[in-house]
Amino acid sequence: MNKITLRQTLIPLSTIAIICFIWFGPIRLSYIENIVISILIIIANYVEYKGKPFSALGFQREKFTFKNILVFAPLVALGLFVFYVFALVPLITKLTGTPIDYSSFEQLKGNLPACLISLLLVWATAGFGEEIIFRGYFMRQFVKFFGESKVSIVLNIVLFACFFGFMHSYQGITGQLVTGVIGALLALIFYLRKYDLWFLVAVHGFFDTIALICIYLGLV
Repeated sequence: MNKITLRQTLIPLSTIAIICFIWFGPIRLSYIENIVISILIIIANYVEYKGKPFSALGFQREKFTFKNILVFAPLVALGLFVFYVFALVPLITKLTGTPIDYSSFEQLKGNLPACLISLLLVWATAGFGEEIIFRGYFMRQFVKFFGESKVSIVLNIVLFACFFGFMHSYQGITGQLVTGVIGALLALIFYLRKYDLWFLVAVHGFFDTIALICIYLGLV
């Protein structure tokens, strides 16, 4: 492991403190919250990595290919969604005895304009926003401080999967658990793909796109 400088310690600690204030403080930013945090992270990384904020997050230019983004990523997203619908949700619902709370998406059923707006927001706040925050920043910072031993990677994935699930509390306990598992699988893919964040953004975006289509059609 490379020696970590004082700057590489203070900048992420300060950034994480500001992120927590944005999430849990008195000021609510609603839909733009993750966008604001993502911009903050990019600025913090720009300072920490001396003008190379995107590569530090995992945006690897050589892996931004048509095949990866528009073929493999949608297929992985579809596979994850099938697992989500037919295995994960029924199993977790049976364990908790409580269905996922989809009430916040009720207004999207049959409402094409609202769904199209939500689609743009989903790609910005979840596809890019959540992946930059949870995988690109939190997971990569954890690796920087604690390395890539098997124990470290497992703790990394589990810790931020739990936090990822917690941040979806509006879906109820079942939604939090399900989202946590999906977050863990995304983190595992991120690790196996050698921290290719472009791929994760695409997988997350296409996963949520499929979900929005199902909500629009009244299938969930």
